[in-house]
Amino acid sequence: MSKINPQVDDFFSNAKEWQEEMQYLRMIALDCELTEELKWRQPCYTFEGNNLFIVGAYKDACVMSFLKGALLSDPSGILVKPGENTQSAKMARFANLQEIIALEPVLKAYIKEAIEVEKAGLKVDFKKFTEDDFIEELQQKLQENTVFQTAFEALTPGRQRAYNIHFAEAKQSKTRVSRIEKYIPRILSGKGINDCTCGLSKKMPNCDGSHKYA
Repeated sequence: MSKINPQVDDFFSNAKEWQEEMQYLRMIALDCELTEELKWRQPCYTFEGNNLFIVGAYKDACVMSFLKGALLSDPSGILVKPGENTQSAKMARFANLQEIIALEPVLKAYIKEAIEVEKAGLKVDFKKFTEDDFIEELQQKLQENTVFQTAFEALTPGRQRAYNIHFAEAKQSKTRVSRIEKYIPRILSGKGINDCTCGLSKKMPNCDGSHKYA
């Protein structure tokens, strides 16, 4: 079994919810000889420096989130996307400790496959998000304001996509324009729509969304 990381030990000791379930997932990870680290303020398990998965909790579930879950075969059908537009990560969600215990052999097999993915150097083939995919109102704003365009293009493709999806959800053009203008200062500061000042995305486990989103 791998060594316990004191920082991660503190994380689990201070967890207010799902502590028993997360500790069991931790035991499974350490039993697979993975390295335990604290990244993005969450327990992250790595193999030879490569991030395999994160252990965390939402209000309604404990999760094991594989960062390259899209590359796993998932024969038991237990992995789901964290969000509709997620391209790489997939997670297993658990409602209680008994579910984790019952799936322990499956989870160990998935961890072994994730290790083989890293050994083979496999990468997720991300769908490229081009300017042609942007809604008309966003394209217009980018053309009008070169400073805004530079800041927007400096965002990661995922952050660009998240903004575009949010803007496009408005049914009327004037509402879409209003949304874009509202978020221009945030984009100029380099923040994604889901970035919290705590350093986590508000959609990530263990960020309860109670922080300020400046």
